[in-house]
Amino acid sequence: MTPGNVLVTGGASGLGAAVVQAVAEAGGRPVVMDRVPVETGVDQESVDLSDARSAEHAVRRLSERVGGLDAVVTCAGTDACGRLDDVAPEDWDRVVMVNLLGTVAVVRAALPDLLERRGRVVTVASTLGLRALSDATAYCASKFGVVGFTRALAAETQGRMGVTMLVPGGMHTAFFDGRAPQYMPPHDAKLNQPQDVARAVIFALSQPPGCEVRELVVTPSVEGSWP
Repeated sequence: MTPGNVLVTGGASGLGAAVVQAVAEAGGRPVVMDRVPVETGVDQESVDLSDARSAEHAVRRLSERVGGLDAVVTCAGTDACGRLDDVAPEDWDRVVMVNLLGTVAVVRAALPDLLERRGRVVTVASTLGLRALSDATAYCASKFGVVGFTRALAAETQGRMGVTMLVPGGMHTAFFDGRAPQYMPPHDAKLNQPQDVARAVIFALSQPPGCEVRELVVTPSVEGSWP
């Protein structure tokens, strides 16, 4: 059972790029939404997910070009570390707009395809969507929102499409680039490779009809933010 046409947000790097590769290796056709070009030659739309309406239009254009979407994987994400009164308001807002509202916009736009094809959605939450930390109010708020959205979506669409929430721990990606030193993983941190986490996404997408993987927690064996 191949994944079919799979839309991956944030597919130019990190977990998104790993999912793009994994979908292709599984016999599916990945298509990408990202702010930066994808180097693998897959069909793509350049879009900033903080603009929800533009994101919705981009999903519809991709759907038309590939003849419909069978799955959506929402890997795009951003962060703004710091105490609430130290983070610029526009930076704080952008985290929620990209991580939560961008996720909702993409899923909403793809919903007609997914319901028609009994497709699947994999949202990417975080261990910090289940556990709160200081200096992470924007990220925790956005990912707690993804958790609530995904669980409600699963209840709303049960029996008509598949919904899986992926809860990853730390990974070796560019997500930590550019942070202040206190918000960087220590040099000896044990982080997962995004390619390994992408295998969990393919597992969720490959379940037989009627079988659902509702939630997947995938962390390094010594993840500090889990449980």
